[in-house]
Amino acid sequence: MNHISLTDVNILLIEPSDTQRKIISSLLIKENVGSVDSVSTLAEAKSALRSHSSDVVVSAMYFEDGTGLDLLKHIKSDAETATIPFMLISSENRVAKLEEFKQAGVAAILPKPFKPVHLSRALNATLDLINSEELDLELFDINDVRVLLVDDSRLARNHIHRVLEGMGLKNIQEAENGAMALTFLKDNVYDLVVTDYNMPEMDGRELSEYIRFNPDTSHIPIIMVTSEAADSAHMANIQQTGVNALCDKPFEAQEVRKILATLLGS
Repeated sequence: MNHISLTDVNILLIEPSDTQRKIISSLLIKENVGSVDSVSTLAEAKSALRSHSSDVVVSAMYFEDGTGLDLLKHIKSDAETATIPFMLISSENRVAKLEEFKQAGVAAILPKPFKPVHLSRALNATLDLINSEELDLELFDINDVRVLLVDDSRLARNHIHRVLEGMGLKNIQEAENGAMALTFLKDNVYDLVVTDYNMPEMDGRELSEYIRFNPDTSHIPIIMVTSEAADSAHMANIQQTGVNALCDKPFEAQEVRKILATLLGS
């Protein structure tokens, strides 16, 4: 497929502050973004999405008529807009609030204030979601790789599924938690497991331990997707369970591509 560059991209910017809208629009244009349409409310954003196509949505968190999370869920729940990458720009630093966005499939989170280099990275990560490219492997036909995707958030599963599918992974089965994943593992054969960490009934750590200590599944590569800090106590314990790779939320395509090339290409 033909890849598009930032100069081809139309961004819909939703920001309640007139001053912030002007500043962010100016910074986006400096990054060579093709065009920026800006609105100040969720109602205006939904109207804009209905009336014309946007390639990327860039949004603040709080508005008079709702939140950025409301908008993100609205976008991801509509088949016509579900594939549009969503970037959050916010000064919010509460972990629980940001976690909600990560679970809902945000493409990038940019803190305020931010430097141009941070904006550039976020835009490139978002562009990677648009420019899907099939991964070329020596040992596998990427279309034949059997993947078990485990996450209790439907929106997060949808986002991860789209990223994997954009790389050529077509054979993906989904489970809502570790317990459901176990039933699939008993009845099916997989080449890769991609699992969330925090899940009800059975979390990613327990699932990984089962996979590693069961002779029938111990060979399967495991990617753990988590918003936990890499140096946290939880992650130190996770790495002892035999997880092959840790991947942050938001689930960035470039990072995932490198991980898959390592795990499936050797």
